[in-house]
Amino acid sequence: MENMTDKPVYADSSDSQSETTHFGFSTVAKEQKVEKVAEVFHSVAAKYDIMNDLMSGGIHRLWKRFTIDCSGVRPGHKVLDLAGGTGDLTAKFSRIVGDTGEVILADINNSMLNVGRDKLRDIGIVGNVHYVQANAEELPFPDDHFDCITISFGLRNVTDKDKALRSMFRVLKPGGRLLVLEFSKPKVEALSKVYDLYSFHLLPKIGEFVANDADSYRYLAESIRMHPDQDTLKSMMEDAGFEQTKYFNLTGGIVALHRGYKF
Repeated sequence: MENMTDKPVYADSSDSQSETTHFGFSTVAKEQKVEKVAEVFHSVAAKYDIMNDLMSGGIHRLWKRFTIDCSGVRPGHKVLDLAGGTGDLTAKFSRIVGDTGEVILADINNSMLNVGRDKLRDIGIVGNVHYVQANAEELPFPDDHFDCITISFGLRNVTDKDKALRSMFRVLKPGGRLLVLEFSKPKVEALSKVYDLYSFHLLPKIGEFVANDADSYRYLAESIRMHPDQDTLKSMMEDAGFEQTKYFNLTGGIVALHRGYKF
């Protein structure tokens, strides 16, 4: 059998004409993926922040800071932090939009949402932040509602990415922008090989030691490899209606920030 870690496939997670989709390197029925992803994040929620720091050496904070810098968010804006998890971006946006603005931390996983709510309340962030359990494919918000939408390390877990991008486009105001921060394809072959070794051998061991869960972090590595590469995701955003789309490779393309506008 061909070693998929040597030849990762960069593809959308589902085919609209198919009843199956990817869960990491496995093929599952579409209705099963939501449940399986939920199990992963129920398992890792309590250790999510610690693992983020360990996995990235703290560099994820720089990636998120760059996302904030590219957001154009100002006082009074309405922001949707989609798949917002434990609320790192929400905390920053809350301070920027102020009392006249609003930030919604939305996540499909209630365990992650609960951890995020407790974390933000513990650091005194209340008032202009609201919490919504929501599926990115069917956002429960009015048309033309948000000035900015971010989805950070969440799009790869969505079953129908095209549907989710169209849903985000619908609820974004004209003139608003979408920012997708996600693991992507390293641009240097040598870096790609080192990254594969780390992802498939060291990362599950860290997950086992810290979170008592090697399988969830094995899925993490696989889900990254199955996620669309930079140019494919850019095209998907354009197909959903976004304009002036571009992406920024971060840390050699291990992560990319995609930006698109609704006009």
